[in-house]
Amino acid sequence: MVRLGGWLLAVLFLFGLADARAQEPAGAPRFGIEALGVESANGMHLFSVEVARTARQREYGLMGRTTLPENGGMLFDFGGVGYVAMWMKDTLIPLDMLFVKPDGTIGVIYANARPLSEEMIRPGIPVRAVIELSAGTAARLGIEAGDRVYHPLFAGVAP
Repeated sequence: MVRLGGWLLAVLFLFGLADARAQEPAGAPRFGIEALGVESANGMHLFSVEVARTARQREYGLMGRTTLPENGGMLFDFGGVGYVAMWMKDTLIPLDMLFVKPDGTIGVIYANARPLSEEMIRPGIPVRAVIELSAGTAARLGIEAGDRVYHPLFAGVAP
């Protein structure tokens, strides 16, 4: 198991905090920011993600944002395992959606979700969480289904 050092998590946290907070539209819910790692065939990729844990946060997500930091994103915590559906309503930037199974592995990647679309995006498998990154990030970094996500949310998979 790969372990991320505490100092590295602190740097990621501080890096993402300023960028993410600057992008929040007026009236948006507040999101906590946490470090997250994705281990792919070509290495560990570190992100500073906003975490949507409440129903209001999950409903709002990245709506109204015009940019997303290069190593930023959003982690949707559904509080349990189930079938989920996502959409891009009022979301202005294209996104990659990584649907994460309860064991912390990526089950499905939906690349380049179309801004402002109300099409329901369903992975067809039960998931614990969804990670949204800027469109093209998964392909650029070689992130694929089966890769492991490191975050305290996943049982037995802690950074």
